[in-house]
Amino acid sequence: MDKKKLMEPVKGTATAKSRKRGERRERPARPKLLISIVNKGNGKRVKEILNEVSVALNFIFTGYGTANSALLDYLGIGRTEKTIVFSLISEGDEDLIIRELRTQLSLFLAGNGIAFTVPLSGSSKKVADGILAAAVNKTQEEEKTMKQEDRKYNLVIASMRAGNADAAMEAARAAGASGGTVIRARATDNQKSEQFIGITLVPEQEILLILTKKERTQEIMDALSESVGLKTPACGVICALPVDRTAGISARDEAAAQEEPPKGDEDE
Repeated sequence: MDKKKLMEPVKGTATAKSRKRGERRERPARPKLLISIVNKGNGKRVKEILNEVSVALNFIFTGYGTANSALLDYLGIGRTEKTIVFSLISEGDEDLIIRELRTQLSLFLAGNGIAFTVPLSGSSKKVADGILAAAVNKTQEEEKTMKQEDRKYNLVIASMRAGNADAAMEAARAAGASGGTVIRARATDNQKSEQFIGITLVPEQEILLILTKKERTQEIMDALSESVGLKTPACGVICALPVDRTAGISARDEAAAQEEPPKGDEDE
């Protein structure tokens, strides 16, 4: 066999050296989770915006903010009622959706809420197929896929016995958190896992969501573990998720987002 032929690239592909500078590489878009935390009554508006610019499967919860009213809270200002919307969206429309939420809900103004996306490792195939088929952009540019080293924020989640959220937030704030949002929840039958963990979870739960800078994540989680962790009466379970795109987080991030060139202008 001719050794030269073994070195030839497969037809229709290109080696790294043969790609033109600035050439965009695309792959099929994937579903992502969009979390929007807005003032009470704006949940319907979030759904309307998503339907105007793309398509999404939405789930709405109610909760309240826990920030000190003297501080700019990542998740709103003061202990006010909040609407939390979990939306399955297409990754290809992610930038468009974040931009429209930021603009139409004025998320660049303190206290109007935030929105951010979380990568998913899987989802229901039928749901994913439907969302991706109806999306405006059915592909994602590879260079726009967020890498771990580029992420600035994490979402810390703490589920604990009801009545302990204020103590948890106090400990988290001492560790550098500005605020959080609490959702009322109910634990399901966890008898098998409880036997292995060695604790019993009461049905009535509070889930505390804290969006924080990546470098503060471990310190906040340690503070929560000490205050409301499994070895405390609160029996709290604590974890963290990576966060990709954001809106409404800080004045610096919002200013940077406003300066980003529109899609398609990078090569002009």
